[in-house]
Amino acid sequence: MPLLPVLSSLLSRASRALGLESVDAFPPGHRYPHTRWDRAYFDIASDLTADRMETAICEAIMNTPMVFAHITHPTPRMQRALLAIIHARLRRGGTAPTDLVAMLIDACDSPRTPEALPGLRAALASTDGYDPSMRIAHLQAWLADMPAAFDVIEAPVRVRG
Repeated sequence: MPLLPVLSSLLSRASRALGLESVDAFPPGHRYPHTRWDRAYFDIASDLTADRMETAICEAIMNTPMVFAHITHPTPRMQRALLAIIHARLRRGGTAPTDLVAMLIDACDSPRTPEALPGLRAALASTDGYDPSMRIAHLQAWLADMPAAFDVIEAPVRVRG
């Protein structure tokens, strides 16, 4: 029955085009082809543009930072969303964000994950082979030494005219 696979493929394409599916990756041809996320934690409609998908994921990270653990090879923008939360917690003092730093280390240990901050990969490489708690402490100290405005404001630009 060659008709069933054809109908299934057409139905899948139509469902995706109408935004009825939840996706777990950027569309083909995106500049971060290895980035994946768990559909159970991110309900991203398939009809969104790649930029809107990334924005929705960054908003989810800002609202619930622990969802970052469910992203494989996060984009620099996703990493900067988590870094902003880490930096805010480091500035406030109190309990150190060791859980968030551990998630960042896990994400950045892969060579397929793009570097969000200059020197981040080198800082992680310098602690390769250390005990996980030592790696977390080293990266926290490295992040605490970063200037407060390490991030670029990524607000959408609206042109009036």
